Amino acid sequence: MKIAFVPQPQDMIFPPMQSSIGIWTYEMARRLARSCEVIVYSGRLQNKVEFDQGVQYRRASPTYDQWLRRLLNLFSFFYQAKRPIFASVLYYLGYALQVAKDLRAQRCDIVHVHNFSQFVPIIRAFNPGIKIVLHMHCEWLTQLDPALIEPRLKQADLLVGCSEHVTKKIRRLFPQVAARCHTVHNGVDVDHFCGANGHATTKQNGAKRLLFVGRVSPEKGVHVLAEAFQEVAKRHPEARLEIVGPEARPPAEFIVALSDDARVSSLAPFYEKNYLAHLQERLPANLSNRVSFSGPVPYSELIDRYRNSKVFIFPSVWDEPFGMPIVEAMACQAPVVATRGGGITEIVEDGKTGLLVERGDPMALAEAIEFLLANEDLRQAMANAARRRAVEVFSWERVLENLFRLYKNI
Repeated sequence: MKIAFVPQPQDMIFPPMQSSIGIWTYEMARRLARSCEVIVYSGRLQNKVEFDQGVQYRRASPTYDQWLRRLLNLFSFFYQAKRPIFASVLYYLGYALQVAKDLRAQRCDIVHVHNFSQFVPIIRAFNPGIKIVLHMHCEWLTQLDPALIEPRLKQADLLVGCSEHVTKKIRRLFPQVAARCHTVHNGVDVDHFCGANGHATTKQNGAKRLLFVGRVSPEKGVHVLAEAFQEVAKRHPEARLEIVGPEARPPAEFIVALSDDARVSSLAPFYEKNYLAHLQERLPANLSNRVSFSGPVPYSELIDRYRNSKVFIFPSVWDEPFGMPIVEAMACQAPVVATRGGGITEIVEDGKTGLLVERGDPMALAEAIEFLLANEDLRQAMANAARRRAVEVFSWERVLENLFRLYKNI
């Protein structure tokens, strides 16, 4: 079997600084390469062709795409919220054409496309016999104009969602392709996130370290966490909060403009300002030395952060499609406090591997954090249960089994 992956053009594939789709692609590609021929296309390669762990990486980065996107932005007022620029067939058209033509020469059996449904008909036009997988890590298929999306779905042989939350919505809105819809969760390297003896290491004693890992962006709810921490800090003077991740706000039209959720719509003003500066300005002076913004951290350096945290917090305000940092934290035996919504409810078993609270509620978030800080035995029980669930459900080997089964079926 010969398989090609088509990430989003801007995705970083190689460690140490990878996007979530980059991590998924890298982990699946190198594992599939044990028994298949695997190609990964990327717009971020230095060389035209590179090889790594049996995988062939091929550059696809037409220079005229950036000029085309600028031209599209000049006419943005013609586009509607449900038919935005990023869903247009012209968006990264050069990348899609270059991939489609190269696929014809490579004679692949399967091409696995991430998120951009407009690539499907282009690839199909050049490769009528190839099997096309469209893998969604967001809800765009059900948020965009169905009249735009439906013809694209008809040309895909398999539709994959990163969570049942995403997949169920596709089945409901497009029942004619429901039989082709399946869920393949994101995963975690359970060997990487544990000690040398095969077991996650014991956390260091000392300060009550609280941790967030992810993009510093409004929909991730970091402002809600900052407000919650002010309450926690009043009763726990030894508590420290570390926020790890880059300030990386997606365009508002990717999330806010598409959402019918009032909690998400209310985030719009945050996209008009420097979000990180806003967070720092709102932080009381007496807490400035107890909250650290560490910025982006290489994947390999996250392990110690997870292991040394008393509680990992993921305060997403929107219906998070999945939440990869959550399963990383669980693999490192970190009890989790997260928000109830989207794919998070498929990861965290409320009351067993962590606690779930309502989105956008800083007081509920603070209460859950304090409850875990005050109950060491419960924290340890949840930590152990979280590690077991990560290994049994979200290991990359389990993800590979599910994916390969679907490939064989098509």
